[in-house]
Parts: sequence; C-alpha cells; structure tokens
Amino acid sequence: MTRRQALFATFGVFAVLLGTAIAVFDHASRAAMRTPLAVNHPVLFTVPAGADLSRVAARLASAGLVTNRAYFEWRVRWAGLAGALQAGTYEVLTGDTAADLLEKIVKGRTKTFAITFVEGTRFAELRQVLDAHAYVVHSLNGRSDEEIMQALGQSGQPAEGWFFPSTYHFKADTTDLALLKRAHERMRKMLDDAWQRRAAQLPYKTPYEALIMASIVEKETARAEERPAIAGVFVRRLAMGMKLQTDPTVIYGMGDSYQGNIRRADLERDTPYNTYTRKGLPPTPIALPGAAALEAALAPAPGNALYFVARGDGSHEFSASLTEHDEAVRRYQLRGSR
Repeated sequence: MTRRQALFATFGVFAVLLGTAIAVFDHASRAAMRTPLAVNHPVLFTVPAGADLSRVAARLASAGLVTNRAYFEWRVRWAGLAGALQAGTYEVLTGDTAADLLEKIVKGRTKTFAITFVEGTRFAELRQVLDAHAYVVHSLNGRSDEEIMQALGQSGQPAEGWFFPSTYHFKADTTDLALLKRAHERMRKMLDDAWQRRAAQLPYKTPYEALIMASIVEKETARAEERPAIAGVFVRRLAMGMKLQTDPTVIYGMGDSYQGNIRRADLERDTPYNTYTRKGLPPTPIALPGAAALEAALAPAPGNALYFVARGDGSHEFSASLTEHDEAVRRYQLRGSR
C-alpha cells in the first residue's frame, strides 16, 4: 500500500468513526429532547430579553429542566432555531419534553397570568392585590392615589370606584399601571353604556353620581336579583329629599376606626359619608361596583318601597311605610328571622 493509499484509508476510518459518533450523538440528543422533563408540578421559566442560545441552555440546565445542555444546544442549532428564541416567561407542565418547551419558546407561547379585582372592594384593597402579585411589574410603589389618577390622565378625580371589578389576563412584563388603565377604561365604558340606557327621570345630574349610587347598591346586598329593588329604594329617597341612611357609607367614612360594628355614636358622628346626618349622595363611590350594580343604579325597579331590612339569610324585606318597616325590624332583627 502506498503512502497515499494509507492516508486515504486513515481518513476513511476517521470519517466512519466521526459519522458514527455524530449519529450516536444525534440519536442521543433526539432521545433527550423527547424525554419528559423532571417536573411534577407546573414550573415557570423566564427567557431574558437579549439572551442567546448558550445563556438560555445554561439557565435551563441550572433550573434542572434539561439534563444535558450540550444535547439541547445541538438540537436547537441543528434545527436552525438558535436565533428564534423569544423572551418571556413560559410554563413547563408535567409531561412536557425539552422539545415541547423549545416549541413554546420559539413560538412565543408565554405564560398568561390572571388577577382578579373583586366587586365591592375598595381601591386600597385593589392596590394590595396588585402589590401582592409576583408577576406584575410594580411601578407604583410609593405613589399616592392622586398620582396614580394623574398618570391615568384623570388628574383631580378620586380613585375610588373607577376600576371595573373583573379578572384580567396579562403577560409577565405587564405593569400595575397598565392593568389599572385597562380596568379604568372598562369601567368608563360600562358606566357610559349603562348611562345611555338609563331610565327616565332619575335623580342623577351626572354619570359619576350614578357610579356613586352603584357602589352603595353593591355594598348593600350580595344578591344580584335584589339590586334593582335596593336601587329603587335609594332613588325614591333621593327624589323625595329623604336621607339615604345606609350603613355602608357610614362604615366607609369611619375608615380604619371601623372594627366590625356600628354604634349609635358612629351613626350620629357627622362625616361627608354619613348618610344618616346628611342628605344626598356621599362625595365619592365607596367601593368597586360590578355590572349588576351599575345596571340597577340606572334601571332601578319600580315600586313604592322606601325601607328595607336584612332578614338574616342574605335577603331583605322591603316596606313602603315606616310602620311596616318597624314591624319588619322587630320580626327579623329583634326576634330573629323566620
């Protein structure tokens, strides 16, 4: 054998060995990509903005989501996807493989989070919900309610009541201000729509007064079917110049001093929110009204009832006269519900 033939033979053996090694590595990497990841509950993984493949692979390995970083990088480069990785937070589910996770990252199927603003809660409580969510970007820390409303383009407008209670879905890079803007815009739309459909001869000068009423209705009953009747009582009282005499406004005016009970002294202590001492609506809403409360405030039930009292089961007894109301109070409040 000539030297040249020997060299070709050596190259041939080397090529065979190299091809075999590549085939073995390729087979192993394929198997690794198809093997379920070692997670027994949903796990969140974040691809930072600007991270290249090596950095992403290193983070996956550090998090225990891939057992062989080299295999993962090989498959991604072989597929020509090294430059297609999208930043974001992704959810790894039980049973997901590395291939499943790669597909999510390449297609940008980021995790969608949810946050719920509950009907009847105050703006201060809404802010606590925002502050407690780990995947909301907190940009409002230390800012007052007035500053928040200014940032929303509502300078001088009290924040209370202006955010629609609902569940909002968002991506991990969403700010608390962006979520508040969505809730505020939705409340304005819901209020405007209800105002356009309002009943005739309501005692409101502006949609804002209707929003205040809706917040009172929201706090007075948890039963949606009763809200039009509750609103009807308050609308008739307003029209007749009677005091609303509603406990939720008094409680709101008490602020942090409220400890779960209203005493006679609390009903007699005058505040802008004490509807036992002052006629008309309080100066602002007292909570977040939902859709049913908005509709009730602007389409109250007809009738002649001017009073209502809790029966003790979540429902209310309505009365047209003080005599009937006093009897209902004796029946449900003093003797217990029947």
